[in-house]
Amino acid sequence: MSLRFKLVFFAPKTHTAEILSMLFKQCPNVLGKIGQYEECAFITPGVGQFKPGPGAQPLTGEPGKLERVDEDRVEIVVSDQGDKAQLKDAISHLKAVHPYEEVAYDVYRLEDV
Repeated sequence: MSLRFKLVFFAPKTHTAEILSMLFKQCPNVLGKIGQYEECAFITPGVGQFKPGPGAQPLTGEPGKLERVDEDRVEIVVSDQGDKAQLKDAISHLKAVHPYEEVAYDVYRLEDV
């Protein structure tokens, strides 16, 4: 039984296109396919906020100081064969190509109605 998920992640605006390009290249049959369309994503601009703790190595900012960054919220569909292996693989690829030390992401299961 195949399952569909929505993978939502947050990325610095300067890196969104590169992250998506790498993800679609690494997982072409799993990510961003909707019907006859490929590499589909929804991107919403916003501002992310964080304060790195001691020992953190942030891409932007420094430990102990509040930082705000122009980011994109990116939403892509994940097609999984039912055991969540493709979903886990997509998340692993996301973590590998993302510039942040800690990648913020959410996963939602999609239902057909």
